[in-house]
Amino acid sequence: MAPMNLALKGTAVQSSTYSTWGASNAIDGIRYAPGLASSCSHTEYDLSPWWRLDLLDSYYIYNVTITNRGDCCSERMTGVEIRIGNSLENNGNNNPRCGVTSSVPAGSSVSFSCGGMEGRYVNMYLPNIQEYLTLCEVEVYGTDEGGTPYMGISSRKLPPHISWSESKIAPINKLHLVAVLHRTCLERMSPKNIYLS
Repeated sequence: MAPMNLALKGTAVQSSTYSTWGASNAIDGIRYAPGLASSCSHTEYDLSPWWRLDLLDSYYIYNVTITNRGDCCSERMTGVEIRIGNSLENNGNNNPRCGVTSSVPAGSSVSFSCGGMEGRYVNMYLPNIQEYLTLCEVEVYGTDEGGTPYMGISSRKLPPHISWSESKIAPINKLHLVAVLHRTCLERMSPKNIYLS
């Protein structure tokens, strides 16, 4: 299954709301915003402002794209942490981190590869600084199936204690090595059985 923009069917909240620029403006499907218009979210001048997307179910997240406002203040997007997980502790801001923005030019978008991180909540978090947080669009691409949808590998949704994946390779005469590479979630790397056919 190809990843889809899950944000469009989620709900959003933020640490506060400046004027009429609510959290849901950042998931309205309108990426281009020359200014604030009505399609950007905007917090008050908060200490550690945040914005949170609830996907309403847990998904495997492969890519997050953020679009900055186009009229001014692009520096406000520097240092925004993208956090993904299933916990609402500290408003979801303690979930594992996918990435951090270095700078996002005015009106531009930046994408982060999250490698299939699992979670229901996607947060934009600007820690330990008093600032406004403005987001003109947040796109979250993922699937409800595990595995990596790129590279020809797939897995199916099974009970939590059973998981599997398969890979089709070109015909060969001899197989000398099978290597299993895992991402950073080492606690998920329990003993595995490998079957060849």
